Amino acid sequence: MAGGAEIRELTVDLGERSYPILIGAGLLKRTGSLFAERGFPVKSPVLLVADSAVDGLYAGTVEESLKSAGYSVARAVVPSGEKSKSLAAFEELVTAALEAGLDRRSTVIALGGGVVGDLAGFVAASYMRGIRFVQMPTTILAHDSSVGGKVAVNHRLAKNIIGAFHQPEIVLYDLDTLKSLPPRDVRSGYAEMIKHGLIWDESFARWCDENAERLLALEPDVLGRGLYEGCRVKSIVVSRDEKENDLRAILNLGHTIGHALEAVSHYGELLHGEAISIGMVGSARLAAKFGYGDELAAETERLLRKFGLPVRIPAGYDTDAIMSAMQHDKKFKEGSMVFVVPKRIGEVEIRGDVPVQWVRDIVEQLKEEAGKP
Repeated sequence: MAGGAEIRELTVDLGERSYPILIGAGLLKRTGSLFAERGFPVKSPVLLVADSAVDGLYAGTVEESLKSAGYSVARAVVPSGEKSKSLAAFEELVTAALEAGLDRRSTVIALGGGVVGDLAGFVAASYMRGIRFVQMPTTILAHDSSVGGKVAVNHRLAKNIIGAFHQPEIVLYDLDTLKSLPPRDVRSGYAEMIKHGLIWDESFARWCDENAERLLALEPDVLGRGLYEGCRVKSIVVSRDEKENDLRAILNLGHTIGHALEAVSHYGELLHGEAISIGMVGSARLAAKFGYGDELAAETERLLRKFGLPVRIPAGYDTDAIMSAMQHDKKFKEGSMVFVVPKRIGEVEIRGDVPVQWVRDIVEQLKEEAGKP
């Protein structure tokens, strides 16, 4: 991946709490100068949180850059994987922050994927009732989770149920870090990128379709544009509805079923993007029940398959357990199921009148069809 790729910048517009997203190569080496330019206090220690997969690859670069700019840096490493989004890991990081002497003007940096971003962000939101936070995503999937300020840990019964809204000061997205991603993680990451097209921008969804091979090959210019457009959609939605009072809920397309699948598998078997991919197929099938046409589900499946994403529930998943997990989800209200339902490619609606039996039927269909072409 070329180091001279274009630096793309956009802004999440939240008034006094607005912040930039920088996307390009070589950004980690510039961390110290970017902190200094934006007035991060040198006298306050920084806690750099990385997952075990990226710590040895990139944390040293970030730490060296910060120290060369005069910052004091403490590093904490958490195991890779969804199981690190726990209250136990949260407590360990708070202990690390205390031992490093973080104060009210300190910064917590999340270096890694969405798990680290959510976990470290929740630490930043909670420590001394909230300190600075910087996102440095190193996965494609995290182009979604690193923008918007949703931070959380999981409970054994429900994903992201313990959390807060805490916006970062800046998002630094270094494309060079994506070179180390395993192919499965690359594919998983594109589920959220496709989602942004499906909910908001038909032309972007079509662009993803046309450029699937180049995106999967991580061609820098195409990758940079795809991440920029995905972040752009997310930033527009967040700017209009920061705390998910109405519009922001459209970002949950596929997440009701997807989160349930993750919980049932104890956050082990399916990657987040894989679970969301299956969930988006389920939502598209709901659309047919609301009269939006069977072709929408077929088109959604075709696009997801093109990126090598799963579109069926794996064998061995219990329907009752899946339904129970959905009822613990934040999108289950007063006995009714709330779903984001596509109306067409590029437009969705939030339905609070989804019959439970419809959802059960679709879950059964997706299980029964597993393994079929």
